[in-house]
Amino acid sequence: MVYAPDYPILTHRLRLRPFTRGDVEAVFAYRQREDVARFLFDSPMSHETVTEAIQQRISQSAVEQEGDKLVLAVDLRETGELVGEISLIWRSEIARQGELGYIFNPLFHGHGYATEASEALLRIGFEDLGLHRIMARCDARNRASWGVMERLGMRREAHFREHARFKGEWDEEFVYAILEDEWAARRVPAIAVGEST
Repeated sequence: MVYAPDYPILTHRLRLRPFTRGDVEAVFAYRQREDVARFLFDSPMSHETVTEAIQQRISQSAVEQEGDKLVLAVDLRETGELVGEISLIWRSEIARQGELGYIFNPLFHGHGYATEASEALLRIGFEDLGLHRIMARCDARNRASWGVMERLGMRREAHFREHARFKGEWDEEFVYAILEDEWAARRVPAIAVGEST
């Protein structure tokens, strides 16, 4: 069965929606940056690479089977500016596992947007997709990223020390996760899905 959220997904300040071709310039503005690419598998992206990535993301707005992912643009409701992107990957159907990810333009860091958008996707993962556990991971040096995970109520499950070579040096990775009952216990007030802007 195909699952697609009722778009746009509205939170108090944000609008989560499928990508469109018109998003290329806004995404290129941050994906070309060295500081954004530092902890990602990608290098800073060219305009052409961003265009190709957006074309792929346009089709990633529904899930049907294990391995599928939702990859959504995150806009400010007030101005319509695209501030970042967020993803939820369906990792295992049998074990009901998912993985959360996010990349935000540094110009909009420090406002809690990644946390707010992530809460919306956790809700979808647990309440709509029926996932049991959702994990997230990041470079151990990326304090901002694992700070978001902790604000979401996720717990650090692992610290992989020098487990892989990453951009010419040993990688240190944190893995965080939250279970469905832990999510239910700290349940965030319902998002304003379906409200007009």
